[in-house]
Amino acid sequence: MLKEDVLTIADVIRQRAKDRGEGLVFTFEGDEMTYSQLDAGSNRAANGLMSLGVQKGDRIAYMGKNSHWYFEILLGAAKLGAVMTPVNWRLAPPEVAYIVNDCQAKTLFIGPEFVDLARQIKPDLKHVETIFCSEENSAEFPGYPDWRDEFSNVDPMVACAPDDDALQLYTSGTTGHPKGAVMTGASIFASRAKLSDDDLADWQKSEPGDTMLLAMPCFHIGGTGSGLGNIYSDGHAVIVREYDPAQALDFIEQYGINKIFMVPAAIQILLNHPRVNEVDFSKLQYITYGASPIPLELMKQSIDTFGCGFVQMYGMTETTGTIVALPPEDHDPNGNEKMRSVGKPLPGVEVKIIDEQGNSLPPREVGEIATRSSQNMKGYWNMPEATAATIDADGWLRTGDAGYFDEDGYLYIHDRVKDMIISGGENIYPAEVENAIYGHPAVADVAVIGVPDERWGEAVKACVVLKDSQDVSEADIISHARKNIAGFKCPKSVDFIPALPRNPSGKILRRELRSPYWDGKDRAVN
Repeated sequence: MLKEDVLTIADVIRQRAKDRGEGLVFTFEGDEMTYSQLDAGSNRAANGLMSLGVQKGDRIAYMGKNSHWYFEILLGAAKLGAVMTPVNWRLAPPEVAYIVNDCQAKTLFIGPEFVDLARQIKPDLKHVETIFCSEENSAEFPGYPDWRDEFSNVDPMVACAPDDDALQLYTSGTTGHPKGAVMTGASIFASRAKLSDDDLADWQKSEPGDTMLLAMPCFHIGGTGSGLGNIYSDGHAVIVREYDPAQALDFIEQYGINKIFMVPAAIQILLNHPRVNEVDFSKLQYITYGASPIPLELMKQSIDTFGCGFVQMYGMTETTGTIVALPPEDHDPNGNEKMRSVGKPLPGVEVKIIDEQGNSLPPREVGEIATRSSQNMKGYWNMPEATAATIDADGWLRTGDAGYFDEDGYLYIHDRVKDMIISGGENIYPAEVENAIYGHPAVADVAVIGVPDERWGEAVKACVVLKDSQDVSEADIISHARKNIAGFKCPKSVDFIPALPRNPSGKILRRELRSPYWDGKDRAVN
């Protein structure tokens, strides 16, 4: 276990290289990387970035699918005190350009699948001076591995502190633009650094020889956090470029995978694969899942098929991942009240339920969930007002989720204070979608809501008011939105209505629009 005061990302890999040396840290598409190789490669990356003028506090951007190179570049940036900003590769080109410009990245790394996109947005990038292809040379962008090898593997040893900016992840924005949530080394490793093995539950511990499957995208805290946590805990992670159920099944057997983190939709896809009943899951110990609960029937099927423990996790980008967990012993395939909860706060995490004035509420009374811990983000990049609205002077972060505690301290998610939609693990704010639809010449007014969906948890629905004498189809609206925003944010269905319900001050009454679709459910989230 590292000392409590050694919490920078750079210090973690330095120490692990000394302790673990030739132990495997990552396997990616047959390429094995040891702790020593990761340490030396990140030194080269740091020296290369320094030669480009990247300094402490600067942002670099990465837009590509998962690979071990991503973590090497991230660690190289960390050794300079620079900040990694991974960009969601599912976004539309204008959205990608906005994030790269907003973080003011001087250097952009792109995956091989996104050379055309980089070429398309390059004229719109205001700060980027150099673009690298993360895996191999392309016709116009140099390849990262060849470039990196030109530099020394001697650690530059730039002085960095645990509370320095280290990672910037973008979240959907309530006003239409995403916000950059800034994390530090201290917040990333907080859930482990101050705890001994005696403080950890069995599902949190990492034993020698454990291997995890890293299948979640690294532009989410679930992907990057899992990879960095793997390094911290002396683990070995098999990285998949993009979640594929057939490949996941192959790797579970081939590498003897012990732990996997997935969203429920990915678990369901895995269960529906025709080969699932032929796979040996005997070494699989835990599947952790988040973003939404698992329906009871899906849980029964999962326990029967995988035969492992399940842990539900609740957290968000702004809390640097998990803050509340429902352990395996509370997962009853026959169903119980606790399975409707997301569990209890983790050690070192405070959670309370508050009313609109910030007063704490008693058990069973619904209010907004607020949390305080060293895991909380530092704030939103260059958005002091948004930061102050989210984190108060005492360090309490408002999550935007409505919920309640029971008498035993289990937390239940009841609704969302904000209007966010979670579909397949992706956060979507109505404002982003509405802005994309408003530009259609036939649209007079629009409101976007989340409705229950069997596969993805929730689906995006647009409620559209057309201008007089206009006649357009559902497909027309969806196609127009797709030009401006990522496909997963686009509405899956459109209702054409005569007028939107509003209160006297003109605010859209989304709850009235949502109500018919959630009728009969005991909570307004899925």
